[in-house]
Amino acid sequence: MRMKRSGWAALAAVLMMTAPVAAEAAQCGNTAAGFPAWVEQFKQEASAQGVSRQVLDRAFAEVHYNQPTIRADRGQKSFKLSFDEFMKKRGGQTVINRGRGMKQANAALFASIERKYGVPAGPLIAIWGMETGFGSYMGNEHTLSAVSTLSYDCRRSDYFTDQLYAALKLVGEGYLSPSARGAAHGEIGQTQFLPRNVVNFGVDGDGNGRIDMVGSKADALASTANFLRGHGWRPGEGYQPGEPNFNAIAGWNAAVVYQQAIAYIGKQIDAR
Repeated sequence: MRMKRSGWAALAAVLMMTAPVAAEAAQCGNTAAGFPAWVEQFKQEASAQGVSRQVLDRAFAEVHYNQPTIRADRGQKSFKLSFDEFMKKRGGQTVINRGRGMKQANAALFASIERKYGVPAGPLIAIWGMETGFGSYMGNEHTLSAVSTLSYDCRRSDYFTDQLYAALKLVGEGYLSPSARGAAHGEIGQTQFLPRNVVNFGVDGDGNGRIDMVGSKADALASTANFLRGHGWRPGEGYQPGEPNFNAIAGWNAAVVYQQAIAYIGKQIDAR
């Protein structure tokens, strides 16, 4: 069907209006060279999505291309180890030994969490111990730089762009400082939640009106239990491989050896 001249004019006008939007889309890259331009492009996109300029300016004030994040992302070799090798590398027996003491010392907290979320102490302590040594080391990479770098990086850009938007939400709501530091992929707090998981599953475990994944073990552990419940945890069911709740543990980390370690360490702790 032929289009009248007025129709072509209207189409041309539409194309002219939409073309700049496509041109301004933030382009991923695999080197530091394009990162500053990407930041400006992303800020334009985020502003168009409703993120305030004030939040964007605060959030990106200290952001830089984070080379340690890229090295960590390219070098995740421990998940390819055997179970015994992984347990040795992650200090599994130490986590078990210390974890038993942590369970006893925080008995009231873990009982409260289990009543509310149906998750026993063992797997929570296993995660807590393996991720940060029970909160003793939570990482020293600039969180917003880590997430921004992975959002820019072409390998998993879509996934980490979603994490970046979640991080901006946390900044806007006052739950994440623009200067916050954590793990290499932008994980936050004592059990290493990515920003989207803080948004979706973070809870106020100590009842002080705030969600503090760094300073409050109650918040971190209750949020972890809420995460597992959100991934299908069924109260009273087992969590070893082949049992119903092992699938919820699988939601925590895609590496089977990591899932097996959580289940094994948790069982050794819960057995006492």
